[in-house]
Amino acid sequence: MSGPHRRLDRKLDAITAGRYTPGDFVIADAKDADMAFGLTSAGPARPARPSGLARPAGSGRYRTRGDFLDDMRALVDQGELDIMLTSAANGERLARDGSLGDMTLAVRGNDSTDIWNSRGGRYPALLSRPFRTADLSAVRPFCDLVLYSMTFNNELDHDLATLEAYGSFRREAAALGIRHFLEVFNPNAPAGLADGQVGAFVNDSITRALAGVTGAQRPLFLKVAYNGPDALAELAGYDPSLVVGILGGSAGTTRDTFELLRQAERHGARVALFGRKIQRAESQLDLVALMRPVLRGELRPAEAVRAYHDALAKAEIVPHRELEADLEVTDPVLRAG
Repeated sequence: MSGPHRRLDRKLDAITAGRYTPGDFVIADAKDADMAFGLTSAGPARPARPSGLARPAGSGRYRTRGDFLDDMRALVDQGELDIMLTSAANGERLARDGSLGDMTLAVRGNDSTDIWNSRGGRYPALLSRPFRTADLSAVRPFCDLVLYSMTFNNELDHDLATLEAYGSFRREAAALGIRHFLEVFNPNAPAGLADGQVGAFVNDSITRALAGVTGAQRPLFLKVAYNGPDALAELAGYDPSLVVGILGGSAGTTRDTFELLRQAERHGARVALFGRKIQRAESQLDLVALMRPVLRGELRPAEAVRAYHDALAKAEIVPHRELEADLEVTDPVLRAG
């Protein structure tokens, strides 16, 4: 596999060398939802156009794996993304297509129990336990960058098992020549943590977990929840050699998407990894196309929302919300920022 990370590595090199400009910001589409949501990962079947012509969709309530893969291929072809994050099964299919170009393929390396979001399931409410479906030796022939995720809950036995599993993963990945980036979720079943302590707890947990990890096994960058400007700036400012990225969380409004991107970049994030915010959009291509103008300061978040609705109207796509509703910031963390 020669030069699979050309664009990504150029950007990360510029960021860690202190030469960052908004053009170096890394945008990733997190299309690994099948590792969490199963059959519903591609999203609900799309409604018909006003003209009566049906939008491409699966035959039932939810779209199919084929639809999901087609979304990925279209975004790859668009050329705006730096990373396409998928499950191992779908990543293998994309790699077989041979059309990734200068974009980096990454696959989810583990699927701890707190992301098991089956319909009717209760796993996300229980203390996270480490688990890994993907076989790294089977992934390595087509991909050498994987995501590893951890969740700390302030419960000694569970958090210790989480760290032990991460250590085993790091050693195996290093032996295979696989790089990784590290996702640390907010606690899913926290013990003895007030809401105002979550950001500090996560920051300290990350810093402590990586303090004993030498360069060859350190993550390329982080993927964390946006816990407000102070928490993000604290983490991003502590160690400039460790690039901080933010995850998208729930779909929210279109304003939430652009507001998160703007606030996170302003307070030190250099990577955005959006899953549902892209996947659940009426037009994924139009949404992604507006992200870089927001990062460059050419459009304010509200202006980007209006431009997005203009694009939907031209394509005769019915928006999920009226414009005024879609201009609302609904995430409390973003409203506070």
